[in-house]
Amino acid sequence: MAFSYENERREFVRIRVDVPVRYKFLSRTVDVPEDQIFEGTTRDISGSGLLLVGKVPNLEWLPLLLMEKIVIGINILLPSHNTPIKALTRTGWLEAMRERDDRCRMGLKFKEITRESQDDILKYVIKSQLK
Repeated sequence: MAFSYENERREFVRIRVDVPVRYKFLSRTVDVPEDQIFEGTTRDISGSGLLLVGKVPNLEWLPLLLMEKIVIGINILLPSHNTPIKALTRTGWLEAMRERDDRCRMGLKFKEITRESQDDILKYVIKSQLK
């Protein structure tokens, strides 16, 4: 039996980089403490999203993140930028976690981001590629 797989197509160039990210969980339907801010880091970033390594405080939220019942508001702290880049993201995927580990990898896609903020990320990615 033959299987065909669709090639993954990336809309934007992605670079591997560790950049600090502050984030919080947001929902209109699920009780999440919206005043609780977490700190994580990227493993890669592009104009369409990022790979965030960070804490998920409640494991029951994992399916809710994938169903977009909980979204993540982020502040990306680019080294070349004076102010944080703000965006609202949805979770595209979650990597398996170790039982005693409270951090996981989350593939986040930008849901709401200003054109200016997206341009700042793209400029950072391009400059990083030229080094």
